[in-house]
Amino acid sequence: MTTYDVRLTQSSEIANGTMAFHFSKPAGFSFKPGQAVDLVLIDPASADAESPRHAFSIVSAPFEDELVLATRMRDSDYKRILRSMPIGASAKIDGPFGSLTLHKDRSRPAVFIAGGIGITPFMSILRQAARDQPAHHMRLLYSNRRPEDTAFLDELLQLEQQNKEFRLIGTMTEIAKSNLPWNGATDVIDDVFVKNATEGLLAPIYYLVGPPGMVEAMRKTLNSADIDDDDIRSEDFYGY
Repeated sequence: MTTYDVRLTQSSEIANGTMAFHFSKPAGFSFKPGQAVDLVLIDPASADAESPRHAFSIVSAPFEDELVLATRMRDSDYKRILRSMPIGASAKIDGPFGSLTLHKDRSRPAVFIAGGIGITPFMSILRQAARDQPAHHMRLLYSNRRPEDTAFLDELLQLEQQNKEFRLIGTMTEIAKSNLPWNGATDVIDDVFVKNATEGLLAPIYYLVGPPGMVEAMRKTLNSADIDDDDIRSEDFYGY
């Protein structure tokens, strides 16, 4: 991997407990939608952290002129330092890496399955697709507790309007605790949910990303829905 210097240009809360960090895009840096980088903090305070390095999927698309990373803001040394970085602060990135990229066979639909901040690699793919308008049909099965906790929900609804080949199927599993309206599904993503959400698709390829335990559990769910392992692509979680 190659190391690049970047600077923070913007940071903001994009959902309850979730923040996005915008960095300058280095000259010569290129990546594929769905790939990741290591963000290396160089603030002196990071010397006291458990590690100054953390892997994140890239939210922004290759055509955009910035690099955007997003994460849940856990109570760790690394996240506290990241949150406190002032605009203009320097950092480094190593990468890109990762193989959770869109397949080439446009006759086969893509089904992305995400929970919470696991949406990040799929945002890059969907942003690029909205611009390029590829022939792939895409469906996103996206589970969160409440709309307040759902990163990029408004943007995903816009991307659905911009790309006729993309459909968002969201579900809110704790909607009774929400202060916002939601007219969609409220079920967990199980084998029945998957079968209903993908009805009519011919030979789709499924994409999973998350902590190892979640990925393994969802793989078993897909198997229960009669989906073969050969049609499932997965990677351990980036961006936690």
